[in-house]
Amino acid sequence: MPKYVIERNIDDAGKLTAADLQGISQKSCGVISELGPGVQWLESYVTDNKVYCVYIAPDEDVLRKHGEMGGFPVDAVNEVRNIIDPSTAE
Repeated sequence: MPKYVIERNIDDAGKLTAADLQGISQKSCGVISELGPGVQWLESYVTDNKVYCVYIAPDEDVLRKHGEMGGFPVDAVNEVRNIIDPSTAE
């Protein structure tokens, strides 16, 4: 199943509290359970004004639906084509 990175523009995302992040996470997990077993949230990276979320999903459309159902912005969805890390240089 394809892996995607979703870019979400969220002003002051880096200032969200632990309680805010917990609530957002709970909402996301609730929406995923409604969407069915084909969607898996792996992790998210919170920066000052953006959140980058990594998902496994059958297609981009279901991820956009997740954003719509959860009230999360979806500014870009990019399919991961390859993964590299320092071991790639060996």
